[in-house]
Amino acid sequence: MRLIMAFTLACLGAVACSDSPTGPSGSAGTLTVMLKDTPFSDARAVLVTFSEVTAHRSTEADFTRVPFAGGATSRTCDLKKLQTAQDVLGTGPLAAGHYTQIRLVVSSAALYFDNAAGGDACAASITPPAGQSAPLEIPSGEVKLNRQFEVSASGATTMLLDFDGDRSIRETGNGRYMMTPVITVVSVQ
Repeated sequence: MRLIMAFTLACLGAVACSDSPTGPSGSAGTLTVMLKDTPFSDARAVLVTFSEVTAHRSTEADFTRVPFAGGATSRTCDLKKLQTAQDVLGTGPLAAGHYTQIRLVVSSAALYFDNAAGGDACAASITPPAGQSAPLEIPSGEVKLNRQFEVSASGATTMLLDFDGDRSIRETGNGRYMMTPVITVVSVQ
């Protein structure tokens, strides 16, 4: 009897301490966060590096990290390449349930005036193009998007975000630029 009780307690402890993204019933769905852009018109490339994407479930106190596409620890996107396209920012399993917010953290950004960047629109890293550039000062790199959505068990939810480059970036004088990210939720499907 003690052996059965010890085994039952060990199993319950393993489930309670698990890091798996499942809800009370053990169900999970998938969230994919896509990004497109209304770009800053005065540059040939706008490289923005995201260091975190998280989602807040209404029944939880903490946010849950949404893994970056490709499993990288950060993801850089060239906003200029997202004018007519969209790319995956993050995708991964989340516990099924009702969510109230997405949070993005922008860790760095830069403008490139002479040349476009090569390669994909978003990747673990993008090689900066040659020529004149300017770093973007980011007073607060955290963007909170209050948008309620559902993640259904064994289902897929896709959220499309629009990073508005023209409204996010402004010249402050003496060749200095500042970015206050303006990102809106276009759709949730």
